[in-house]
Amino acid sequence: METSNNNILGDSVLGSNWFNPDYLFNQGIKFFHDAFNITINPDVISLYHTILMLFALFFLTIISYASIRLFEIRAKERKHLGHEIAEYAHYQTERVKKRVEGDSGSKNERWGKTLGYLFSQHPSDWKLAIIEADSMLESLMDQLGFKGVALGDKLKSADQDKFHSLTSAWEVHTIRNRIAHEGAAFSMSQHEAKRVIAIYEHIFRDFGFI
Repeated sequence: METSNNNILGDSVLGSNWFNPDYLFNQGIKFFHDAFNITINPDVISLYHTILMLFALFFLTIISYASIRLFEIRAKERKHLGHEIAEYAHYQTERVKKRVEGDSGSKNERWGKTLGYLFSQHPSDWKLAIIEADSMLESLMDQLGFKGVALGDKLKSADQDKFHSLTSAWEVHTIRNRIAHEGAAFSMSQHEAKRVIAIYEHIFRDFGFI
């Protein structure tokens, strides 16, 4: 009875084909052969093509949607930027206008006229602003009691103790003389004109002239 049991065990487990290398090799060859036959089957290939086409259409749809949204966002950004620039330009214009109007209301009306020339869009007016400011400086020198025929003579009669801005006054008066003598040949940017007028303004405010 014991011998019979050993035979059964040997035939069913140890004698199984799954422990036979040749059998396993042949089964492997058969598996890959069947798999290859399936992959080259026209119906399977057609299914692959259909699946790939669906994936391609899906991704093309995503790309198209993303591109349209990107263009819309860029358009909104450009519109917003244009609006911001326009608002800033309007703000700057109003700021300059209020400054001119505020200074025009000072006790010296000529100062408002000077600033009007300064903020003009015409380069020739920038020079007129300096000429007008220099004329105002001469009036200030008269009020302070400095004697002389022209502004240059009055500046020469002044001293640093009584007129602390004497050096600055000479600087801007020299520029005014160049404008008068050289005329159109004298080139000046609005930035430089603003710098010169700022010096005149500092002198005038020191003496409460504006």
